[in-house]
Amino acid sequence: MLALLVIATIGDLGLAALLLAVSGFIIGGGPQATNNPASTAAWVSALAVCLLAPAAGFVLRWRGFGSAGATVALVPVVLGMILAMGGL
Repeated sequence: MLALLVIATIGDLGLAALLLAVSGFIIGGGPQATNNPASTAAWVSALAVCLLAPAAGFVLRWRGFGSAGATVALVPVVLGMILAMGGL
């Protein structure tokens, strides 16, 4: 389970890097920015989930729940793939 948790952590950090890379288009003053509080809140919560999910996964593994920790860490990656394919 540790290998899956590490792979999920790499995926989560990749998603966080992607969110930071496109943050100017969502929050900034660019021509395509939405500049509304709802999109800002959604972006900040997505970034927080991408950063906190691996931490929660490692805490769960430390407490003896390895498979639950890997599942928690994989949630942002799976949701990102579903949203990228146009689902939900």
